[in-house]
Amino acid sequence: PELSEEPPAEMVKMTKSKTFQAYLPNCHRTYSCIHCRAHLANHDELISKAKTPSSVNVIFPFFCRVNVGCGPAEERVLLTGLHAVADIYCENCKTTLGWKYEHAFESSQKYKEGKFIIELAHMIKDNGWE
Repeated sequence: PELSEEPPAEMVKMTKSKTFQAYLPNCHRTYSCIHCRAHLANHDELISKAKTPSSVNVIFPFFCRVNVGCGPAEERVLLTGLHAVADIYCENCKTTLGWKYEHAFESSQKYKEGKFIIELAHMIKDNGWE
């Protein structure tokens, strides 16, 4: 299978196993899928440590990610207004992880566009966390 968007070649080591998976080999700390341990993001790509205001337990927004696919965008009314969001899922085990902000209809929310939100229930910290 093919990834929908490839991360920069110098950032990942690609391997072929049961599914096509990208690894973040030179990262001190990574976030991985709790269900299959596929790498999802480098801690250095974390945008903010402020949790989103939500009733679900979510992690912070990220710029970059690997092994994450996007579903189709749909309009949803969230706590901060109307947004077009796409569910994101682990490319390895197909578990829904969270969502990606595709479009914000409120000008004050435009900064969210293109960012990924991953629910804490679906991720684990790997490599060098203390």
